[in-house]
Amino acid sequence: MTPHVVPDPQAGAAVKAADRAHVFHSWSAQGLIDPLAVAGAEGSYFWDYDGNRYLDFTSGLVYTNIGYQHPKVVAAIQEQAGKLATFAPAFAVDVRSEAARLIAERTPGDLNKIFFTNGGAEAVENAVRMARLHTGRHKVLSAFRSYHGATSTAINLTGDPRRWASDTGSAGVVRFWAPFLYRSPFYAENERQECERALAHLEDTIAFEGPQTIAAIILETVPGTAGIMTPPPGYLAGVREICDRYGIVFVLDEVMAGFGRTGKWFAAEHFDVVPDLMTFAKGVNSGYVPLGGVAISERIAATFETRPYPGGLTYSGHPLACAAAVATIRVMEDEKVVEHAAHLGENVIGPALRELAERHPSVGEVRGLGVFWALDLVRNKETREPLVPYNAAGEANAPMAAFGAAAKKNGVWPFVNMNRTHVVPACNVSEAELKEGLAALDAALSVADEHTV
Repeated sequence: MTPHVVPDPQAGAAVKAADRAHVFHSWSAQGLIDPLAVAGAEGSYFWDYDGNRYLDFTSGLVYTNIGYQHPKVVAAIQEQAGKLATFAPAFAVDVRSEAARLIAERTPGDLNKIFFTNGGAEAVENAVRMARLHTGRHKVLSAFRSYHGATSTAINLTGDPRRWASDTGSAGVVRFWAPFLYRSPFYAENERQECERALAHLEDTIAFEGPQTIAAIILETVPGTAGIMTPPPGYLAGVREICDRYGIVFVLDEVMAGFGRTGKWFAAEHFDVVPDLMTFAKGVNSGYVPLGGVAISERIAATFETRPYPGGLTYSGHPLACAAAVATIRVMEDEKVVEHAAHLGENVIGPALRELAERHPSVGEVRGLGVFWALDLVRNKETREPLVPYNAAGEANAPMAAFGAAAKKNGVWPFVNMNRTHVVPACNVSEAELKEGLAALDAALSVADEHTV
């Protein structure tokens, strides 16, 4: 149960004042933002100093897979802090070894070596470095409609507008179109056509770039922030075959989709595909202490058996982060969180969202798996014109801003990106909490409906 929320506006004002005076926020024009002062959080909820409680349909940034303040994970961090709060990464430490073992047991295929990082962007940076060193090639192919992180290589690999200000144009990155039937770049009429044409486009891109120059192809197994576009059957297997044929390293980014989010430990399991490298972060320990990593195949790991790997981080495999990962994985196992997420997606979220789509003219498409869903909001269902233009801001984004404000007024904190809202609560959210949140979304979608034609 969430504790009784005792309003304390004066404390909230002090927190807000200190934030505005000293905190520099990411992805923001500093003078135009008004961050909510958060007083506390537990389970699927958080609350502010004015006593307003919100059901978090964002899971933080899609990382609190077991919710806020799970007592077993909090206790594990406290116990580890008392035992060994930190230690350098060059040593063998029990909790680090155990975290690596538990992760490797759940990754598909022979991804049995774990390189720890502090988060997802660093995981992508190191995965790409490994691929380039393993192949002796430089180019990396990534998809439009993707996000891989904000560090130098990761942001250049990203296929959304957050890349534009940092795009050097010389990072050895080549972008291609991945499948997305609802807004098909290939004029496909069904999933089979979309898959075939997307694979043909990828192979053409490789041919014109020179396969001998390409180190890796990186894909989010199920793209997250870009819109939760589940790939059509056969696509990822097709990419795997192309990579094998040309000696290209296949990297799957599971930073957002991994650790139960799609109703499997890793989304790759839905498609029966094993990459050469897999990145992870976020849900590995529900974000309680920063942690990410790369799961490495035996073939890639062998490259560095007698050749030093030229990469590392001061806090790689930090004991507190690893203790949180061990506790999180055990909680997910003991409480059957992955199975619960699969059940919610199939029997609760999916049916409920499809029912909303039938009633609301603003909902163009519903798509997702597990506890990982998106509503594509449109001005017109026939033309599929997005409710707001691509990368809209200011007045052009007013319809989505109004939708978001309505959701918050109804007690749900929504995940809103461009013309979409994502339904990504904690993987252990209860059915009752989900129904509460879905009712709030239903009401908020009526506001979006006002902008349809």
